[in-house]
Amino acid sequence: MNLLKFPGLLLALFRAIVCFGSILLVLILYVITIPIFGHNQVRAFNLRRNWLKFGQRLLGIKVEYKGKPINTAALYVSNHRTLSDPIATCRVLDAFVIAKAEVADIPILNQGAKLTGVMYVKRDSKESRSSVRETTTEVLKSGQNVLVYPEGTTSGEVMPLPYRYGTFTEAIKHNIPIVPIAIEYKHQKDMWRQGKLIPQFFRQFSHLNTHILHIIGEPIEAESGEEAAQIARQWTYDMVDGYIID
Repeated sequence: MNLLKFPGLLLALFRAIVCFGSILLVLILYVITIPIFGHNQVRAFNLRRNWLKFGQRLLGIKVEYKGKPINTAALYVSNHRTLSDPIATCRVLDAFVIAKAEVADIPILNQGAKLTGVMYVKRDSKESRSSVRETTTEVLKSGQNVLVYPEGTTSGEVMPLPYRYGTFTEAIKHNIPIVPIAIEYKHQKDMWRQGKLIPQFFRQFSHLNTHILHIIGEPIEAESGEEAAQIARQWTYDMVDGYIID
């Protein structure tokens, strides 16, 4: 082991323990108060937003926010860099999040995700993708926001991977606004590398700070889902190009 990295590893371990413990404590408190205060989406979103405010400070996440969510229910589409993307976005956006089914295998985090509005999709399953699209449409029509990462996976390239346009098509079919989000990190250390979640967590947060640029754009005007996906992807590239420094 490189001894020069040891203090950073201890810091990352401390943060991991505190972060895990705080999630567990908040969930326990929330669950035991459900019989008293009940469970509804407004309360769940408040729980998530308040925890993320604390979590950003704990993990040294510094976000430069530009733009705001619109006042009506919308499909928000974002490029996907790493595990802290939703920490930045859901701090300012109340939305149901479509996440990879692998997240459901993470203890505690899985329960928090279920309580605060996460829909799981198996990317390699056509039936799962179809089911999630149907649920997404129902959620949007009910007046709630949905956040999706249409690349389908994380990417360290400046130009996002091609956007899958199934959810775009459903949004246009039902006259639901599509709002793009661009997210970028200042340093390469924060980018997701192929591997497991825990090693990525330690690699990223063994540093004191993570700097994020987060931009919410204007609703997209397009005739088809494929066109909307292309517009969102190009807009995202235009917003983040030149931000990363190493």
